[in-house]
Amino acid sequence: MWPARGRHVGPDAEDALRRTLRQLKDTQVIDDFREAPDAGGDSPERVFEARWRVPDEVTVRARLSLAPDLGGGREWTLLAEAEQAWDPAWPSPVTRFWPEYGDWDHDAATGLSLSRINALPEEDKDVRRLLRDSGRGGWCVHVVVHEAMTTDERGRLPLARWLSPGLRHRVVEHRAAPHQLRVVNWALRDFDAEVPRGGAVVLPGTPGPSGYDAEDFAVRSVFLDGSEPTDLVRAVTRFAALSRPLPDGADAALTALRDDWDLLTLEEELVRERKRVASYAEALEAMTKSRDLYREATERAHEALAAYRESAEAAPAAHTQPPSGTPATTSAFQQLTRTLERLRGGAKSLRPAAPAKSQSNEGKEDAGPDTNTDTDTDTDTDTGATDSGR
Repeated sequence: MWPARGRHVGPDAEDALRRTLRQLKDTQVIDDFREAPDAGGDSPERVFEARWRVPDEVTVRARLSLAPDLGGGREWTLLAEAEQAWDPAWPSPVTRFWPEYGDWDHDAATGLSLSRINALPEEDKDVRRLLRDSGRGGWCVHVVVHEAMTTDERGRLPLARWLSPGLRHRVVEHRAAPHQLRVVNWALRDFDAEVPRGGAVVLPGTPGPSGYDAEDFAVRSVFLDGSEPTDLVRAVTRFAALSRPLPDGADAALTALRDDWDLLTLEEELVRERKRVASYAEALEAMTKSRDLYREATERAHEALAAYRESAEAAPAAHTQPPSGTPATTSAFQQLTRTLERLRGGAKSLRPAAPAKSQSNEGKEDAGPDTNTDTDTDTDTDTGATDSGR
């Protein structure tokens, strides 16, 4: 993977991209390119995709997103990914989108040039602020070079011209004048780094690589006489080869490159459609299994409901048949009937007795002739008793 971030400070950034991509495709430097449709809404950035091949027929895919101009230029983010480990000798992906020279080659964090020498400001506070911001950047490699003495034109050659193509456009070179050594080292104390007099140092960046030691990436002497600074080139190359966490925002860019890539060949489109069909088939199978499980669960629920209803209907009959050995439970109707019978019996007992005459008459009817004789005798006796009383 090859990440880079910069800033286009001039006008017509989109037109510069379109012209370069069209020209490179016409000359067969790249296989194809594509500009994503304007999404509008919450995504005002413009997206360009390109693909090309490097030696040994290794395909490289790259995605460049161009943010809107918020003042100070338009920030761009470029992420390229190859089919095998990245070779620093491969061409810089920047040259597959931007022209060789233009307004695009500025560091996004500091606004400094990616291809030319950047002299440090004269004010001490500006030097400290700039170096601190540079040391916290993670997209570019920042190198501070101290001039032991004022250089001529031969010493004004940028470091980028000696770097491998894969490192170009990712290195920011800072030049400190002879009298700025003290303020430079004072500003670099936060990073535990120090520039030797007449030498250079590679800043760790944020996040920095594990096991970074500033002494391992400090160069004692850099001859600014037009010759290749071999030691400095070697230090920068070793630093770039270290394993470092992705800079801030690179995760999202890498995800977009892999998931939102639409510049496909016919073979790749066929593979993608086959994967999509397989995915749909798996989803359909899962839905079918889910439907069968739901149907089975529904049938069991209906069976359980039917069994519950049968048991509920049989419950009253079970209550009217008490277990053996226990007295039967009297229904409410039977209790009412017995209560009425008791009330009727009580009414009979409270009825007044019949008169004695009626009883005698009834006795006469039942008795024979002897009964009449006794009755007459009793009458006479009663009459005599009454007379003697008088």
